[in-house]
Amino acid sequence: MTIKTGDALPDVTFMIMTADGPAPATTSDIFKGKRVALFAVPGAFTPTCSAKHLPGFVTRSGELKAKGIDTIACTSVNDVFVMAAWAKDQGAGEDVTMLADGNGDFAKAVGLELDGSKWGIGPRSQRYAMVVKDGVVEHLFVEDTGSFDVSSAEHMLSQL
Repeated sequence: MTIKTGDALPDVTFMIMTADGPAPATTSDIFKGKRVALFAVPGAFTPTCSAKHLPGFVTRSGELKAKGIDTIACTSVNDVFVMAAWAKDQGAGEDVTMLADGNGDFAKAVGLELDGSKWGIGPRSQRYAMVVKDGVVEHLFVEDTGSFDVSSAEHMLSQL
């Protein structure tokens, strides 16, 4: 079943890169008591994700925070090392927290997994964005396969 507005996020553990190396971070660690702009991409270093999706959230991070967003986070079915390298390559710095969903547990738990086998990339996450307030979905923007419209930072800003 696909998550919807008003639903609580499932309890899942991501991996994040810290100064001391990879570390687990639970859904509660990331979302409890905060308003989070979360966006998901099918893959780090992929064309649309690298040219538009992540850069939009990095560029608009100040505007999102001015609208009440405490944290901006990106998730993808990639390992923590790939997510850290992508953040560095894209200059995400402290603007975007990278949440590695290496086994796709979060993508499956929210019902937004994508079968990328026909493109040779295996199980992935659909492209989407959501605003989560204290662990509950406040806004949800899911793209049609191959599209990049409603999950952009610009669209999210227009809805806040």
